[in-house]
Amino acid sequence: MLTIDLTNKNAFVTGVADDGGFAWAIAKSLQAAGANVYLASHPRVLGIVERILKRPQNAESRKLPYGVAGEFAPKGLIACDVEFDTAEQIPAEKKGVKGYGEEDVSIAGAIKKFSELSGGGGIDILIHSVAFSPEIQKNHLETSRAAYLTAMSVSSYSLIAMTRAALPLMEGRNASVVGLSYLAAQRVTPGYGGGMAAAKAALECDARTIAWFAGEKGVRVNLISAGPYPSRAARSIGDVMEMVRHTAERSPLRRPIEAEDVADSTVYLCSPLSSAVTGSVIYVDAGFHVMSAL
Repeated sequence: MLTIDLTNKNAFVTGVADDGGFAWAIAKSLQAAGANVYLASHPRVLGIVERILKRPQNAESRKLPYGVAGEFAPKGLIACDVEFDTAEQIPAEKKGVKGYGEEDVSIAGAIKKFSELSGGGGIDILIHSVAFSPEIQKNHLETSRAAYLTAMSVSSYSLIAMTRAALPLMEGRNASVVGLSYLAAQRVTPGYGGGMAAAKAALECDARTIAWFAGEKGVRVNLISAGPYPSRAARSIGDVMEMVRHTAERSPLRRPIEAEDVADSTVYLCSPLSSAVTGSVIYVDAGFHVMSAL
């Protein structure tokens, strides 16, 4: 039987803020496939994630998929604010904000913390599941310059910064970088505001370009364009359930997607089965992207 075995592979997974999103499902599936998972979460949600990993009421969501026994238990939980490449970029006023303190929560600091926790290990899998705009509920025309640039910085440029920081630990390991995009990068989606559509378009361009530069190091870079899913973060966009219903009715498969669908495709992209796949955007949206009448 053909199986995917990621035993002894180290996975650095960003973007886990709760137990209901894509990043959580991806992290669980990677562990179920054998990987050592290290989570990098925003400082303001680190405590939430810590509690989810321990509380009895979250035991069901910690169960591993694929019939694998046991619970999700990452090897490390690291604070990381992807808006900052290095500690020097973190403004002084942030020091007093909960979750920041004296610890270096920049991308460089998070990679350093991973090295400490893993005993100097390399990174085989890097998951970019980060997106944010402070004006997500405003339409594209109403979005301010500041919010637009924040969306670009956090949601797109961070892929460049994270890959650059992790590359020395990924070189020569047939490593894989996987990020998450959305159809709004390619088609007009009026409710997807705050500059996020442009940020996803930039993310797709960045991933293709990074694939070239990382490719000479033996590192693959791909994106998954997922269909709408009612995660906690997605609820800030608007009536996400209406988006889910609309997409499901018009998709070739006539069904909504589940977080596990995205996780399954991510595991494939992180495995030797995709060793010649890079620079690609794989749609996991029940086929909605092929439809002409949306």
